[in-house]
Amino acid sequence: RAADLDDVRDPVIDLLDLKNYANGQPHDLFRWLRENDPVHWHDEPGGSGFWAVTRYDDVRAVSKDPATYSSWKGGILLPDTTEEALAGPRNMMLYMDEPEHTRYRNLVSRGFTPGAAQRLAGRIEDLAREIIDGVIERGECDLVSDIAGMLPSYVIAELMGIPREDGVRLYEWTELMHADTSAVGAERQREAVQNMLSYALEVAAHKRAHPGDDLATVILQSEIDGDRLSDTEFMWFFLLLINAGGDTTRNLVAGGMQTLFNHPEERQRLMENLDELLPSAVEELLRYVSPVVHMRRTATRDTELGGKQIREGDKVVIFYGSANRDEAHFPDPDRFDITRTPNDHLAFGGGGPHYCLGAHIARVEIKAMLRQILTRLPDIEPAGPAVPLPSIFISGPQSLPVRFTPGRRSAA
Repeated sequence: RAADLDDVRDPVIDLLDLKNYANGQPHDLFRWLRENDPVHWHDEPGGSGFWAVTRYDDVRAVSKDPATYSSWKGGILLPDTTEEALAGPRNMMLYMDEPEHTRYRNLVSRGFTPGAAQRLAGRIEDLAREIIDGVIERGECDLVSDIAGMLPSYVIAELMGIPREDGVRLYEWTELMHADTSAVGAERQREAVQNMLSYALEVAAHKRAHPGDDLATVILQSEIDGDRLSDTEFMWFFLLLINAGGDTTRNLVAGGMQTLFNHPEERQRLMENLDELLPSAVEELLRYVSPVVHMRRTATRDTELGGKQIREGDKVVIFYGSANRDEAHFPDPDRFDITRTPNDHLAFGGGGPHYCLGAHIARVEIKAMLRQILTRLPDIEPAGPAVPLPSIFISGPQSLPVRFTPGRRSAA
């Protein structure tokens, strides 16, 4: 690799160090990489190393070329793993390449169309109202666990036809799965995965015996090439939907409110014209917060990206948080502007087959929850420091104490 990049090997350019994510994503490092080495070879202690892709155009190119950059070959998580360990996760769409990916996606796609999202809007608004009812008389709460984490848990529970309290429990397991192993321990993460898979098996048995008007029943009764999903396939499909169904909404609402706290003028502008500005504000929050930090792909052949020679088998990691601050696509990218347009961010992926299936429902959830917070808790403010989620994969606060003037529960 070029001699003039020797300074990049300084440990300060470390996208694996949890400390660099303590105050959000490491945007200073991302900016340096975009300007100096946008497809950067990153050493990895105990691992094979990877290419860190930080510019918008390159992230999008990798996302739209699954034939060259595979999700199946090495999985979507950064650490190296074994073929045995990948066997289970490869039952999830997120780990699939074509043509399997499209066949599985078609199983549930009709439940996640724009029309389906709009049909759910009324119920989602009711749930958001109920969540605020649960805290409004207290005058204080934790924004993450009491508000932001509740809505996606409730929505996915209703979609899947499971008890609401189980949705909350699944959310807690999801948090463990996405935390950095150094923070929570590999044993607790394995236990969380096994708990969710065991729960999914119980759901499958119940829905086969008692079919309902829910997504779990639809998945179990759908066919791929004449065959229905096995228990193992359903378990992993279930885990994916629970994980993906909560991440963006939970972390966007919590991280979004944190952003509004830090930008009081934009917050005031939004509150003064909520109906008109909320849609564009949500898109800007998605860009600015970028809840999913990165995804990993594996090169299926020798290729070139950003002037670098990528070899077959190399790990290629695309950083959405960096792409969404790329100066070439977003003028003054570090400025938070709720009226930014155009705003073709990559918070739901860079296009291609793995574009987030739940993007439409996530937007409905985010708008509903932010509307309830900003209208019914208008003076909400931090009551203590935020505790970041200990993860380099998902960005957002794990805890954020807030206070507000107590109010009355909704009459609805």
